[in-house]
Formats: sequence, C-alpha cells, structure tokens
Amino acid sequence: MGRALQVEYDMPGGETNRFSSGRPIDLVHLATQTMGDRDLEREVLSMFSRQAFSLSESLRGAKSEARKRLAHTLKGSARGVGAFGLAQCAERIEEAPSDRNAMRQLEARVAEVRDFIASISR
Repeated sequence: MGRALQVEYDMPGGETNRFSSGRPIDLVHLATQTMGDRDLEREVLSMFSRQAFSLSESLRGAKSEARKRLAHTLKGSARGVGAFGLAQCAERIEEAPSDRNAMRQLEARVAEVRDFIASISR
C-alpha cells in the first residue's frame, strides 16, 4: 500500500494519524468506518456537511461554555468521518473558546470540507 494511503493511529478514534493524500477528509479512514459501503459513505458525508455548517454557525454566537460543548461535538464528528484537520481546529476552540484566530481557521476548514464533500458527491 502506498504511503499516501497508509493510515496509522496512536490512539483509537483517530486522535493521531497520518492523513491520506492530504485531503480535507481521509477517505481511507471513512471507508474503514463504513466498511467500504459507498452509499453509507455518501449519507454520512451529507449529514456531516450539514452538521459542520450548523455547528460552525452556532459556535460563532455562543458564549464560552456553550462554545466548548459545540466544539467538542464537532471535534468528535469530524474525527469520525476523517476530517482530522477540522477536528484539530475544533479542539483548539474547545481548549481556548475565545481564540478568534481559531474560529477563523475553523470556519475556513468547514468551508474546505464542505466543498470537498460537494466535489466528490457529484
């Protein structure tokens, strides 16, 4: 298996990994999670795209404690589908909910992930 397709985990759940092919979503990880079921992958990605958008909108106006909870939810969902870069941004917000730079980065990652999902869903 090529290095770009290799996925390694230090911990269950993808907390530490090597991204496959540098994509916004690790499709190898997603295929593992869905046992290769393409229809399930499309459904999961569609739901995740909507959830990521909704959570990022909610994060923008949330107070500190609510922002931590919302970021934690997004982090877990992002890890589940293999959006590890987005998960890292959400984790930064969870740890420092008033970090405006982290919020800007998260919004950019959400847009990147949603664009990627749209591009592979055609």
